[in-house]
Amino acid sequence: MMVISTGCSTLDRLLEGGVQPKNLTLIYGEAETGKTTLALQCAVNCARMGMKTLYIDSDGSFTTQRLIQIAAHDYNQIAENILLAKPVSFQQQTYVIDQLEDLLTENVGLIVIDTITSLYRAELAENPKKTFRLNRELNRQLAYLAQTARVNKKVILITSQVRSIIQQQTLMIEPVATRVLKFWADVVLNLKPTAYRGIIEAILEKPENRKLKKCFYKITRKGIEEHAI
Repeated sequence: MMVISTGCSTLDRLLEGGVQPKNLTLIYGEAETGKTTLALQCAVNCARMGMKTLYIDSDGSFTTQRLIQIAAHDYNQIAENILLAKPVSFQQQTYVIDQLEDLLTENVGLIVIDTITSLYRAELAENPKKTFRLNRELNRQLAYLAQTARVNKKVILITSQVRSIIQQQTLMIEPVATRVLKFWADVVLNLKPTAYRGIIEAILEKPENRKLKKCFYKITRKGIEEHAI
């Protein structure tokens, strides 16, 4: 089992070394907080350890240009170790996730689903009468991913869109399908913009027993880097 570095020392300290095997890790936050950049950075570091990444791009956020910026000098070698799937419907996402077990060879070190709720949200908007069925299927997918991470001792990283909730006159940001996502995730990382452009606050919401609860990082052209405040 191997821990995969995020490529940012402050985030690695927050996560006790990086993204951990046997865990389902959830990263959520507003737009431009670095969710996809962080996922790509983990994929790059996984490749540099000689392992492959199964990258499910359900949001259309994966770009070759951004991967080139992050990977830089060894892009060609990195790209060979990233297996990309781009489902365009929630049904296709279901199919891809259900095939993971057959793809998990020993040289696969990381599974990324970015964003796991985007296609679910799109179908829910088109078919509100299917809410119960869609919620049940999303719950099943997350249960399967959590079990896959534990049984196969793999690193699984999922990202989620957010929604605004007004609670007691306070505006809160929560991931779409909050309850089911946070229930199945072993690690929950909340990314929040700060008053400083490009500076993001990362808050560790789960597990709750960690001494270090938050850190800061900056988003640059090269990716996510350490930032101390």
